[in-house]
Amino acid sequence: MTTYVCGHRNPDTDAIVAAISYAALYNMLGENDYIPVRLGIVNDETAFLLKRFGFEAPPMISSVRTQVRDVEYDKPPRLAAGVPVSYAWNLLQEHPNLSVLPITNEDETLYGLITETAIAQNDMQAIQTPVLQDAPILNVLSALEGRILNSEEDLFESLSGEVAVALPEAGDPLNGIGQDSIILCGNQPEIVERALEKKIRCVILCRSGLGEKYRGIHSETCLIATPLDAWRAARWLYLATPVGRVARRKDVQGFHLDDYLDDVKEAMLTSRHRSYPILDRQGKVAGTLSRYHLLQPQRKRIVLVDHNEVGQSVPGLEQAELVAVVDHHRLADVQTGYPVYVRNEPVGSTNTIIATMFQENGVMPGEKLAGLMAAAIVSDTVMFKSPTTTPRDRRMAERLAKIAGLDLEKLGQEVFSASSPDKSAEVLIGTDLKEFNLSDHYIIISQITTMDSGSLVARKEELLQEMERIRKNRGADMVFLMITDVLKEGTELLFLGGGEEIRQAFDLREMGENSVFIPKLVSRKKQMVPALTQLWG
Repeated sequence: MTTYVCGHRNPDTDAIVAAISYAALYNMLGENDYIPVRLGIVNDETAFLLKRFGFEAPPMISSVRTQVRDVEYDKPPRLAAGVPVSYAWNLLQEHPNLSVLPITNEDETLYGLITETAIAQNDMQAIQTPVLQDAPILNVLSALEGRILNSEEDLFESLSGEVAVALPEAGDPLNGIGQDSIILCGNQPEIVERALEKKIRCVILCRSGLGEKYRGIHSETCLIATPLDAWRAARWLYLATPVGRVARRKDVQGFHLDDYLDDVKEAMLTSRHRSYPILDRQGKVAGTLSRYHLLQPQRKRIVLVDHNEVGQSVPGLEQAELVAVVDHHRLADVQTGYPVYVRNEPVGSTNTIIATMFQENGVMPGEKLAGLMAAAIVSDTVMFKSPTTTPRDRRMAERLAKIAGLDLEKLGQEVFSASSPDKSAEVLIGTDLKEFNLSDHYIIISQITTMDSGSLVARKEELLQEMERIRKNRGADMVFLMITDVLKEGTELLFLGGGEEIRQAFDLREMGENSVFIPKLVSRKKQMVPALTQLWG
């Protein structure tokens, strides 16, 4: 079963690479079907590193709410509109758990639905009006298990006409029967001869020994021999009608594989159908869904890396099966009703923890993955200058770099030179933005890590305007932007709505208007958030 591994929203390099490395580890251990995913756009730094080491960005998901594709829905045979009703009836009898069969067009899109009820209604109408209309001859032969007795030069494509059973009686047995009729008879040569004389449309010989007598006959009358008796043949004859004519086509309500189960349940409450078609993204029929399928849906399995906070995680998490959490941040509010594997360690990077897990399982990452993981550690520890950095981070990064044949100093320069300062203020601020609820304060903190903060500080007014837009749209109490300079080992902090709090939290004497440079401030989670948390108690 598929297990999705995802980092937090607005993912940084550590979050993206942690998803990739964790999935790779468990796939290497034979658990298979671990798929890394992401919850947001890949930033410049991460995109550069993925390309640098030959990796594709993980696919993006918007929710892990239970979908139709997570349900063990039925996958009945899909029938073409031209097959006989008799074939559909036999299938429904062979599979009593199926209440409906989808009828499809040539491109596998939905044409209609056929049910036992629809077939029964068609049969009752045939009793009231015993007329067969344009039934393909091959359908007729299939329904009656019959064969044509005429010579090969007599071609018949379809049958139409009023259906009658010829009984032995005085006088002309075909009296009152029109030329465009279909006659069923038994071992009655006089009826056959009279039908041939009147050029009746079709004669069906039911359990008759006359087949050999008329084999190879050249006639405008279609002669068919069947092993069925006249009563059964009369009933099955109407089942030669193409299933597409009997299928329900109006008011057909269906769902798509990507539809959420909550929405499907709501829709089912307004309808009384027993079963519904399921379509894929191309509109092709994937199966059918009934109410009982919704009783025990299979929830998506998910592993959280580099976060453990609902507000930073994937929407619909409450509907998923949480398998594990691997993180290096503070413990937050993710909750489950069952035990799960949790590994939370005070190190500078989630990839440090996952590299340790590789070692513990006796598995070595490949050269390219090792290089990517080393780059993620360098990125998240700000080249080992962040206060979150531990000796273990450096040791793991050095080991991974050795596997990849890399120099850590050069790798660090590549990492922090990858971000482009020329992007719009919206993109720059939104790429690594996180929300926090600290005490009674709702705050937003974005961070840009660079080796040249000057070009960004020069755009201060533009950045502040974007921060103000974010504050209004999200109703935040305060918005902060950390422009962290690796070379200066400090942060130019832009702020809206929290100037006095910043002054007190970091014991600052002099501050500019909406901005201040704070030496040694490089970590959002280890310095910025704890300082404000302590200030507000």
